[in-house]
This record gives sequence, structure tokens and C-alpha cells, in this order.
Amino acid sequence: MDRPVTAAELFDAIGSDYEDVFGRAPAVDKAVRHLLDTLPPSSRVLDIGSGTGKPVAEELSAAGHRVTGLDVSSVMIDIARERVPAATFVHADVREWASPPQTWEAVCAFFPFLQMPRKDTEAVLADIARWLVPGGLFALVTVPRDAEDAPAEFFSRSFLVTSFAPDDLVRRVEAAGLEVTGTHSEVFTADEPGTPPEEHLLITARRPG
Repeated sequence: MDRPVTAAELFDAIGSDYEDVFGRAPAVDKAVRHLLDTLPPSSRVLDIGSGTGKPVAEELSAAGHRVTGLDVSSVMIDIARERVPAATFVHADVREWASPPQTWEAVCAFFPFLQMPRKDTEAVLADIARWLVPGGLFALVTVPRDAEDAPAEFFSRSFLVTSFAPDDLVRRVEAAGLEVTGTHSEVFTADEPGTPPEEHLLITARRPG
């Protein structure tokens, strides 16, 4: 097996192909609809792992929200800046990025934790709880698996995947200081030949207060 690629290497290589294959995952659409239905006007939204900017930053910005996207891939950031000029995109690893407390009405995290050690995920969840305003919303979508540094392949590239079983991830979100308001699970099959179906788990939460 080749050396596992980092998240930045993986998504620099995939670029816009990711949007073609995974861009409309129903669990992500459900999360975005929840935010659109719930957020007050002109909310500040942080999108961690913003990718190409579509559909998340694009749809939230079109609704008048002030979106900032973070991504470790410089290629994805360049694509997003071109495709979604209404949002702001920052090339950064969320683990090394700082925000003032109580800055955001909502934070999205759609699949950014799959190549992050569990302890780092726990630390970022705690950061998110601090970054949200009281009553602020959090939406997370991931592939739930009881796995740590498990070999995997994506777009013919080898990488290591880490995740949590569903109940365990809910507990980690709660331990970070957030109130879980709902969960939703469904099976998704990517538009790529030979890709097996995978479970997508949506967790919605809020900062108490």
C-alpha cells in the first residue's frame, strides 16, 4: 500500500471531482435546510471543511448569511472563492485556527473529522462550543464507524480514516458542552462506479443559553 495521503493532499488531488460525486449528499442537504429554517437573518456561519463551497456556503450565502469557510486544501479554497464569491474562504486547518468566543450563530462540520485523530476531534468540538453564541447551532455530518487510523481508499488514493460509532459521537458532542437536538442517519451511494454504500450520520446541536 502506498503512503497514506494527508487530508490536504487528498483534496488537492480531487478538487472539483468531489462535488461531482459527493456534492449533494442528502444528509448535508437536510442539515442546510435545518439551518436555513432556523437561523436569524444575516447570521454568521462557520463552515469547517468547506470544500468547493457548494452546496453549503453557496446556499447559506444566497439566503443572506455571512459565511466563512475553512479548508486544509488550497485547491478547494481556490475553487470555492471562484464559485461562491459571496462567502469568505480561508486556507487553514481548524486545529490551528482561532476564533474569538461567541462569534458564530452557526457552525457546520460536514465530514472534516474523518482524517483527524479522535483527541483532535474532541478538542475541535470543545472549540466550537466556545465559538458559538449562546443558543447558536451546530450541524455535523460524518460517516460513523468505530475506527481509528483504518486503511481506506478514496478516488483511488490510500488514506487513514478515523471516526466514532454513532452513540459515541453523540456523547463526544455533549461532552464538549453542546446540547444534541436531533440525529438522522441514512445510507448514501456516491456517483462513482465501485463505491460501496456508506452510512451518513447527521447530528444537530446547540450551545445552551
